[in-house]
Amino acid sequence: MNATTQENGWPGVRPEVVAEVVSGLSARLQKRLDGAAAKLAQRPSSREGDEWRVQVDEEALLVLHAPGGVIADPADVRCGCLLAPACAHRAAAVTLCPLVEETDTVLCPLAEEADAVAESPDVSEAEAPGTPAAPAAVPLPEPAALTPPELAAARHLHQAACALLAAGVGGAGAVTQAELLRAAHRARVAGLYCPAAAAVAVVTRVRAARSGAPDHRLADLVAGLRELLGLTVALTAAAGAPDPVPLSALRGTARQVYAEEGGLRLYGLFAEPVLTATHAGAVSWAVDAGGRLSTVAEVTPHGDAATAAPSAVGAGNRTVRLGDAALSHREFSRAGLAVQGATRSATGRLGAGASVRAVRASGADWTAEPVARLWSEPPAAQVERVLTAQELPYESRPAGSDLLFLDVTVLGAAPTGPGGAPQLLARATGSGLVIALRPGHEHPDLAFRANLALLATAPGLRLRLIGRLERADRPELRLLAIGTPPDDPDQPTPGQPAPVRLALAADWAGRANLGLERLQTADLQVDHPARVDHPAQVDDPAGRAAQPPTAPPAGPPVHVLGRRVEQTVTTGRSALAPSAATAAADRSLLRAAGLATAAQLLDGLRAAAANQRRDVFGRVVPDDHDAFATAWLAAADYTEALAAALCSAAWGAGGIATEETATDERATEGAGQTARI
Repeated sequence: MNATTQENGWPGVRPEVVAEVVSGLSARLQKRLDGAAAKLAQRPSSREGDEWRVQVDEEALLVLHAPGGVIADPADVRCGCLLAPACAHRAAAVTLCPLVEETDTVLCPLAEEADAVAESPDVSEAEAPGTPAAPAAVPLPEPAALTPPELAAARHLHQAACALLAAGVGGAGAVTQAELLRAAHRARVAGLYCPAAAAVAVVTRVRAARSGAPDHRLADLVAGLRELLGLTVALTAAAGAPDPVPLSALRGTARQVYAEEGGLRLYGLFAEPVLTATHAGAVSWAVDAGGRLSTVAEVTPHGDAATAAPSAVGAGNRTVRLGDAALSHREFSRAGLAVQGATRSATGRLGAGASVRAVRASGADWTAEPVARLWSEPPAAQVERVLTAQELPYESRPAGSDLLFLDVTVLGAAPTGPGGAPQLLARATGSGLVIALRPGHEHPDLAFRANLALLATAPGLRLRLIGRLERADRPELRLLAIGTPPDDPDQPTPGQPAPVRLALAADWAGRANLGLERLQTADLQVDHPARVDHPAQVDDPAGRAAQPPTAPPAGPPVHVLGRRVEQTVTTGRSALAPSAATAAADRSLLRAAGLATAAQLLDGLRAAAANQRRDVFGRVVPDDHDAFATAWLAAADYTEALAAALCSAAWGAGGIATEETATDERATEGAGQTARI
């Protein structure tokens, strides 16, 4: 198990331990658990080896036995008060500890942290050095339906997820979280690995939201609940549901499977830092002779957010864990490897078993084959590839399915971000497509933001870049690496300034990993720098002047439905009780924009939220929240599909979609599938 410790000194804890300890409390103590946890968090703690000690009061001492930094058994939490073991102190302690899964990491869409790099593997998912490669999985016949234990576990998990959604972040206290963890443990025991991991991820994000953690993102929590409810709905649907998802994809797998690849000739592409709430490290990307992308990573748990970012940057200098290769991740991004006995997962992760042999070899420039072919695909086709891959189960997505490879000309900074904030703009070579470039990661201690600020001072700079698609209603991507583009056959006409180019050091091989390395002003120097006062003065080779927008384009009012979906997650079922005038205004705005399905889904969501029975005294009678969760899931799926449709339209047409009705019809298909189930 991964050893981890929070910044406040608490060890990690297995999810099933939290569920068991909290379930042992009486109803009276469960009501007081959140308050008890808040008080316990203020008590001083100390550590002696594998034991954490907390002085609850003058008489009671709380002892947490955590071998390797993880509490794996309820008996490892001991309290000296009179009510122990059924005391609130034990339950409050495990509530404060961060959740830790086993090293057999589950592979499914939510197995990774949302803010982690989408294809960045954890070291726990790779083959450990000195271990034989895992044999290829033997295909088994697909069962026709879930077994009774599986179906019962899926229904339990669905009910717990519905209860958490109805409560919202504000109402989802320790007891609600523990019930979802208990259902997740039951699902894991039944073999439903993917839904179980999704539930644990949701609880982790709810905890981050309630504690005000800096890494909390509401969009991640919304996506987590949408994925969890989507899995449980699909699992509990009738066998005759239209277009059923294969049960193997819904179950997920407990371990990564590596297939024998024999000999591989790998060419380093780039490296990037990995930084999440619990892990830090680096991942290197490589391409083989056939053009397939692969990854190898050095990612470990961290216990201090203050040192996590420097640890991620420092991981770029660690040796690549592949055979006997003695080169760092930064070196590998510019070199190559000749590998014998290679193993690789379906997602492109390279194994590091005892049979793997690797020696250093020459790399390839980004303008030479087989690397250059990555940039041969048109931008619109690349975006469609990314959006199509996002619809696949996580374990079925090939490595690099979310990456874009583009040649651009930097236009400079323009006030196009939210609230008019400056953003770096670039124009795709050979087209009028203007792209907003964002940092690969927002953490200020990583080099991304400083490098983008320097690039913004060089309008006219021509780049070959690698970025991760940011789904938005205008072209946006997160910049990860840059390099020197191919020589431009078009020479500047008389009177035009010479194009600005990179002037990187020779040992950088014409490319820079923007998260691990900091650019200097000298890296952008040229013999005759061009003076450009405004991005609009930068012309393309065809002589057309680029006119970057000064404000975000006015798109369809998708936010009307999306905001209600997010408010439900934050506040719960009670968030959807606006006045009749507000509901009518939202409905009118959506229908006027041609988003009739969005208006219908919002009305249905509000109706489901208000549809609660009351007893003779006017008190709300609790229900299972299933109808409400189904309505919310349909709205969330529609919002997701609409965002993908708008993103595709923006890249394909070079701007925001204007046919809102057509976009609405395309997005309706995703929500319609949920409604049919």
